[in-house]
Amino acid sequence: MDREAVEKLQRAGLKLDQPELLRVPIQRDEQQQVVPVGEQVPVMGNEGLVLVPLRPISQLWTGTRAPPDLSRTPPPEYLPFLLLLESTAANYCAALGKAETDDTFERLYRQVRRRPDGRDAHPLVSYLQGAARLYMSLRDVSQAEFEAVLNRLSQSSKWHSTHVGSTNYHRDVLRGLFGA
Repeated sequence: MDREAVEKLQRAGLKLDQPELLRVPIQRDEQQQVVPVGEQVPVMGNEGLVLVPLRPISQLWTGTRAPPDLSRTPPPEYLPFLLLLESTAANYCAALGKAETDDTFERLYRQVRRRPDGRDAHPLVSYLQGAARLYMSLRDVSQAEFEAVLNRLSQSSKWHSTHVGSTNYHRDVLRGLFGA
């Protein structure tokens, strides 16, 4: 948790009691190319948009709490984190007007889990990292919990994959939850 970030978001008027309702909106440049998230993360709530500097994921891990088994239905306390990440993925696809493949989602979630502060050519990685940084700035999350959540998302996209090029994860999970 990052009290400084919490204070900045509160001063901007954002309500932080339900982080899953916040969004990391997709930003574009003048040529309509997606601009990766940097140190400043765009955060959108019902109250508006604010750019806030958020620390890297590896600096936001708190404590050593071991996560429960997330391979089945996750416990309710993990749902806001999962929903914020999945809504970010859904919003990315909606902004681009196309669904990423199940294999792509699996790779990107795995990438964020393995290299939480790393870079990737795919801009969605930076948005997933931005969403994780936002959530972890608001709530205490251990490294093990972070890895378990990202592993759950990676496995979910893998479970939905039926063939190369399939977009079942987007169709069945993301679009179904968020109407993207």
